Amino acid sequence: MSIQHFESKARMSRAVVHNNTVYLCGQVAKDTSQGIAEQTRTTIEKVEELLATVGSDKSKLLSVTIYVRTMDDFAEMNKVWDAWIADVTPPARACVQAHMAREEILVEMSVTAAV
Repeated sequence: MSIQHFESKARMSRAVVHNNTVYLCGQVAKDTSQGIAEQTRTTIEKVEELLATVGSDKSKLLSVTIYVRTMDDFAEMNKVWDAWIADVTPPARACVQAHMAREEILVEMSVTAAV
């Protein structure tokens, strides 16, 4: 039983692979000064980059938990999400309102996928 850690730091690894499953740490936008649509787009870009690093992609998503700072952003975040996921079978998903680590973060995604 092997466990692989990717981009590990003192507090966490950005991705962990075990039994052909990848677990990504919470991903946030590249530029948190932007609005919810752009933050969602760049968060998704980071998810795609990490999945590619371990040999996976969005077609292998198993579960995604999306955290939004306010449910007022739910519809606009979903427009970006829906466009991204339109060409694959969608994963199991939850979306919750949450206090973020920094006030400027509007969306965070925690992802589990097959490898």
